[in-house]
Amino acid sequence: MNRTRFAPSPTGLLHLGHAHAARVAVARARRDGGRCLLRFEDIDHTRCRDEFYAACEEDLDWLGLRWDGDPLRQLDRATAHRAALERLRGLGVLYPCFCTRREINEEVARMARAPHGPEGPLYPGTCRQLDPAERRARLASGAEPAWRLDAGRAAARCGALSFRDEVHGGIAVEPGLLGDVVLARKDIGTSYHLAVVVDDADQGITHVTRGEDLLPSTHVHRLLQVLLGYPEPVYLHHGLVTDTAGRRLAKRDDSVAVRHLRDSGMSPAEVLALLPGLPPSCQ
Repeated sequence: MNRTRFAPSPTGLLHLGHAHAARVAVARARRDGGRCLLRFEDIDHTRCRDEFYAACEEDLDWLGLRWDGDPLRQLDRATAHRAALERLRGLGVLYPCFCTRREINEEVARMARAPHGPEGPLYPGTCRQLDPAERRARLASGAEPAWRLDAGRAAARCGALSFRDEVHGGIAVEPGLLGDVVLARKDIGTSYHLAVVVDDADQGITHVTRGEDLLPSTHVHRLLQVLLGYPEPVYLHHGLVTDTAGRRLAKRDDSVAVRHLRDSGMSPAEVLALLPGLPPSCQ
């Protein structure tokens, strides 16, 4: 049975972009008689608010976008995320990073040809080059690091990979596309990349539907799936809802928040009519 998920962050009200993502996830599951789950990606707990959990469920229900089972909160999944991190550490594909954001920016600025990816400058690998003795000494001193994926080592272990996307077709994985991404932040012990891969696998998600802005992240996620022995899902990276200037909607765009449109007197059907059409595989 196909299983999809809609996974918002409870850091603000849902806007039309979220509504489109939720509708795609629900439609993809229902087309084949599958299930659609609701998961709150709330690992960055400092930005989450209790009222936004309830508001999300209320707005989805008002739109008629139904999910199956009880919603999952990633904050409750810390033990699973730590276990996956330990498995990766045991494979030798992680390294501790002691750099601050400022130090990284300064290092990039000093480089004549700083590495860049689709999201901007990549981490220059400063701590990957640390002498092992210095690394051990820093850890022994109590310095709290972030933990990064060594993309080169991961690629060597995994070999050539690809993934299938129902909108974009077959795509070859570029292991270094996003560089040595953080898999465990200093302050929260995990990251989006690690948490989403672990939770998708544990929830049995067969079809990952999300916005095309996350397409580059899938290159990292396929590496993690292979390293952790997880099954490969099918992907569907759909187009984004944008404002009149062509910019992706953000939660600060209150004028297109579902709650604002609802309070203005619009019906669910009228709000849904503002969304783009569904991808062919959801029809």
